[in-house]
Amino acid sequence: MTSHGTAPRQEAHGASPASARLQGIDAARCTALLGMMSTHLIPTYGPSPQWDPTFVGLVFSGRSSALFAVLAGVGLALSTGKQQPPSGAGLWSARGGVAMRALVIAVVGFVLGGLDVNIAVILVHYAVLFLCVLPFLGLRLKALCFLALGWILASPVLAYLVRPLLLDTTPPLQLGHNPKVEDLETPGRLLADLFFTGYYPVFQWMSYLLLGLAIGRMALTTAKVQVLLLAGGSAVAVLAKAVGFLAMESWGGRSALEALPGTRGYPLESMLQVNLTGLQQVDSWWWLATASPHAGTTLDLLHTGGTAAAVAGLFLLLGTVAERAKVNVLVLLSGPGAMTLSLYSAHVWVVSGFTDRPLPAGWTPEGMYWTQAITAIIIGSCFALLRRRGPLEWVAHQASRLGSYRPAAVG
Repeated sequence: MTSHGTAPRQEAHGASPASARLQGIDAARCTALLGMMSTHLIPTYGPSPQWDPTFVGLVFSGRSSALFAVLAGVGLALSTGKQQPPSGAGLWSARGGVAMRALVIAVVGFVLGGLDVNIAVILVHYAVLFLCVLPFLGLRLKALCFLALGWILASPVLAYLVRPLLLDTTPPLQLGHNPKVEDLETPGRLLADLFFTGYYPVFQWMSYLLLGLAIGRMALTTAKVQVLLLAGGSAVAVLAKAVGFLAMESWGGRSALEALPGTRGYPLESMLQVNLTGLQQVDSWWWLATASPHAGTTLDLLHTGGTAAAVAGLFLLLGTVAERAKVNVLVLLSGPGAMTLSLYSAHVWVVSGFTDRPLPAGWTPEGMYWTQAITAIIIGSCFALLRRRGPLEWVAHQASRLGSYRPAAVG
């Protein structure tokens, strides 16, 4: 959610060969921000008793937050060596910078977690993901690809086995709210929620960071790689969703899950299309056969990860075309995308002012969304034109510089 770490803003917005890559990634990140904002402000389900999925629920739920996480991995790769991973002292310097950036994001996340807001704030999980990926920053592309695939295949199964043990304790090791400063007093419960039982389970979400690192180690300025990401990501996403649909609707999965006590009374058919977060996903191996948003299963990770790769490839292609045509068509998205930590935090703060309160007279959820979205685009574009980082991005950048500082060699 931050920009590309130590990469200077001149590189991000100049006419260098790297600009197409950086602007494309920033534009994709803005798309993720706008998509996530839509799920916060516009209903993802229709009215009861049908609870039919809405357009926003079908299109953006699960995919936007996953895109954020994948692009976080891409950003880490771009800020720590691009195609050539760091090694030796440079690797430890890069790790120090990332760790300090994670600390800033965690502090912001804990502050936002203390707000009364009906939004699952991702920032603390995001910071923990940054820390968890530190051991893998020095890996090359091939190793990252195998590790990402292995994590996608294995982590959902291990999480399925561990999660019931954590939920069966008294009290259950689950927060039920956004992580906040007070939760540091119960570290076991906080860590269990962050890694396994919460809204963004870090254990499975490491798949996105590893996938993003692998993407970031590719030659992103080449059309071949850009097309590969777009076509390959789309194919994986479609195949994973198709298998999940068949498992639920043709092979008996949904019927088996509807018979479970924990799902009775829930519109499971709609939840399978929009969001499974409200269900504990225990007592049946069929849970692992879903491709539903926020399921954290292999099929879900493949679908959302493939979608993220396709979106990144699309915007990288657009960035290349824009650069060759000398028309900066991505500026309205790349500007906000370079300061999403600030814009996301401001969005959460604004929404907290309307939690459990009626909207002002004449306002609708759609109107609130478009007002915030357009405001974010205007603010981000202005910062881009002024070649300035967002305020929280500036703090994170300074922390990263401090953490990656290496004293000059003597002699």
